[in-house]
Amino acid sequence: MKHFSYKSQALTKAQAILAIVIVVIVAAAAAYYYSTAYKPREVEIKIGVLVDLSGPLTTYGEDIRDAAVIGSENINAYFQGKGEPYRVKLFVEDTRVDPKIALEKVQALHGKGVMLMVGPMGSGEVKQVTEYVSANKLIIISPSSTAAVELLGVTKPEEKKYIFRFVATDTFQTEAIAKEAVELGIKGLAVTYIGNAWGKGLNDYAKPKFEAGGIEVKEIVEYPDPPPADFTPYIAILENAVNGLVQKYGKAHVAVVAFSYEEVYTMLSQVSSTSPLLEVTWLGCDGTAKSRKIAEIPEKVNKVKMYSTLFESKGPSYDELEKTYRERFGRSTYQYALNGYDAEWVLALSFAEVYGKLGRYDPDAMAQTIPSVTEKYSRGEYGVSTVSGYIRLDEYNDRASGDYAIWAVENSEWVLKGMWRSVENRIEWT
Repeated sequence: MKHFSYKSQALTKAQAILAIVIVVIVAAAAAYYYSTAYKPREVEIKIGVLVDLSGPLTTYGEDIRDAAVIGSENINAYFQGKGEPYRVKLFVEDTRVDPKIALEKVQALHGKGVMLMVGPMGSGEVKQVTEYVSANKLIIISPSSTAAVELLGVTKPEEKKYIFRFVATDTFQTEAIAKEAVELGIKGLAVTYIGNAWGKGLNDYAKPKFEAGGIEVKEIVEYPDPPPADFTPYIAILENAVNGLVQKYGKAHVAVVAFSYEEVYTMLSQVSSTSPLLEVTWLGCDGTAKSRKIAEIPEKVNKVKMYSTLFESKGPSYDELEKTYRERFGRSTYQYALNGYDAEWVLALSFAEVYGKLGRYDPDAMAQTIPSVTEKYSRGEYGVSTVSGYIRLDEYNDRASGDYAIWAVENSEWVLKGMWRSVENRIEWT
């Protein structure tokens, strides 16, 4: 009996040890299961980037794309640092600033489940995609579309519910260009513009402002969109107008105004070296400012100077982005890239806010949330700050403030010549 009892006791101890081991294994397995099963699932924020990578705005399109890449990295690091599950994934598409292609790209991105987009760049593109975007409740923020809302076919704020623009409209820019022309001593000019909503809008807004400043607008020359390969017919009309103006006012007081994209440099490349167009000043706009295309025709651009206005606004985080951008790409960012970078942040922060409240994405909640998130982001309430300055939106979801820098070409380089201050309608020449 004693021998049997000893074995039973040994067996009981072994069973107890085994039971403890099993409990430990089960507890560890349970802990692992619950740590993985209840770990927040990664939520992907798909953001389309609709830019020109092979057309007349390539300089700016590449810039927006490159800044967006840096933006996605910074946004993902921000969410990771806060222990939040959101991750941005970019879908970059080349629209060539062609409205038809832009619509095709929007539809293609939508087919991939992309509901949020930075872009498109041109106002003609925005106009083309407005109906599809609104019908399908997609959210777009253009960093560079500046046409007045009526030129987009919009008559009421609710028609632009899902469409935002983080750049000031052309009602601002044409004030700056008219003031610039007056202060440069221009008395007569000819206008050429690309025949889309953006180009027509600039021309329509600028003409009465030129005339109010005592400047004669002798000729207005529209060319098609997409731009032609041969500008010869349009150049001939401009030459005839400029010849007449020069006889009346003298070369120093005559200008050509180009409401164009970078195709203006193609036009200039086709101008004869003896043309009167190279003997007067050219005034461009935000579609021509700081373009790298000047390197292709330095002598001609140096002659005409190409005074060009560009929306100018920088925020607290600009220097940090500029440093990273320059280290990576060897050049500086342009304003449109800053606007696009901030648009990307607003989309991501708004998505996170909506998803956090509802547990899902909702386009109507997103459209309602973006203005308040834009305001809070501008004030630095998320612990990050803007690169493009304070963003105030009007009732049409367009940026409602801003000044313009005036750039011109000297010695084959873009040089800052002054700043137009919108509040005072005043130019601070440098």
